[in-house]
Amino acid sequence: MKSYVFPGQGAQFVGMGKDLYDSSELAKSMMEQANDILGFRITDLMFTGTDEDLRQTRVTQPAIFIQSVVMAKLAADFHPDMVAGHSLGEFSALVANGCLSYEDGLRLVAKRATAMQRACEMQPSTMAAVLGLDDAKVEEICASITDEIVVPANYNCLGQLVISGSVPGIHQACELMKAAGAKRALVLQVGGAFHSPLMEPARTELAAAIEATTFAQPSCPVYQNVPAAAVSNPLEIKSNLVKQLTAPVRWTQSVQAMWNDGAKVFIECGPGQVLQGLCKKIAPEAEVGKVF
Repeated sequence: MKSYVFPGQGAQFVGMGKDLYDSSELAKSMMEQANDILGFRITDLMFTGTDEDLRQTRVTQPAIFIQSVVMAKLAADFHPDMVAGHSLGEFSALVANGCLSYEDGLRLVAKRATAMQRACEMQPSTMAAVLGLDDAKVEEICASITDEIVVPANYNCLGQLVISGSVPGIHQACELMKAAGAKRALVLQVGGAFHSPLMEPARTELAAAIEATTFAQPSCPVYQNVPAAAVSNPLEIKSNLVKQLTAPVRWTQSVQAMWNDGAKVFIECGPGQVLQGLCKKIAPEAEVGKVF
C-alpha cells in the first residue's frame, strides 16, 4: 500500500517552488491564485525573498502548503491509500485526499499562521530538540517543571523529540535533559511554543474558521497528529485539526500506525526531504522516496 506524507514548518527555503512555476502552467495558475487569495505576492517571497522573509509564520506556512499541494496535483498516478502530514502538513494531506479544497485549505492555513503569530507575540516562548533520550524520560522531565510551561511537542522518531514552552522553562528543561543523558538538547530558532498550551488563543481563533469551512468525505484515510490513527469522518477531522494547535504531533506513532495498517511505501510530497529520513527510522523496512 502507498502512503503520501506532507512536511510542515522547517521545510522552507529560498527559491522553493520556482522550478514548478516555470515548468508547469497548472502550477503557475495555482500559485497565482494563491497570491490573489492571500492578498500579497507570496511567490515573490518564495522565489527571491530572504531566509528572514521565509521564517515569518505568515509566509512559511502558506508557502509550504502551496508547494506541497502543487506537487501532489502534478504527480503522476497520484492515488494514495492513506495520507498524513506533520503539523501544518496535515492541511496539505487533507487537500490531497479531497477532504478540503485547495482554496479553503489555503485560507485556513493563512488563518492558522496569523493566529499562531499573534499567540507568539503575547508571550515569549520557544522550542528545543532533544536527541538520544527515551520519550518517557523526556515526558518525565517536562512534567517535573511545575513553575513554567514545558511539554512534548513533536514526537519525530524514536530518540528525537521536540519540546515546547516558555523561554525559561525550555532552558531549564534543556539542562535537565543533558544531565539525564541526552546527546543534545538544542534550543531552536522558531517564533514560539507551537503545539503547547501557549497556543490556546490561536486554537480558539482557528476553531471558528474550521467550523465555518466545508469538509468533504475524503478519498482515503488521514492519519492525524492528535490520535495517531486513521480518520475518515469529516467531523472528527475538524475536531482533531483544532486540537492539534495545543497538542503534540505524534509523528512516530502515526507512521507506526500506517505501517501496521499496511503502508509499505512512504512518499514525501513537498519541499525538503526530512520526512523520508524520519519514516525510515520509524519503519526501517519501508520504502521511502519523493513524489518527483
